[in-house]
Amino acid sequence: MFCIFLRFSSNKGQAPQHMAEHKRWIDQGFEDEVFLATGSLAGHQGGMVLAHNTTREALQARVALDPFVAENVVEAEIAEVALNRTDERLQFLLGHA
Repeated sequence: MFCIFLRFSSNKGQAPQHMAEHKRWIDQGFEDEVFLATGSLAGHQGGMVLAHNTTREALQARVALDPFVAENVVEAEIAEVALNRTDERLQFLLGHA
């Protein structure tokens, strides 16, 4: 499983110009069953995406296609998480990197 932190850069002011494309990028991630959840970081620092069912290499390529990343609105950090235990509703995540 992966956590992608999308932290605003100095180019944050261009976010409104790319918001529609960024939302389409997010929608595609859900359609492809790679994204599990998205949300905003507290304090208007950016956003976070929870992803699974992919490899680090494939995810890096996907993240590079985010218009916010491509236009330097955010800087992306991908953290890989190896889960050891989950609530039973999230058991499907065990065994996925």
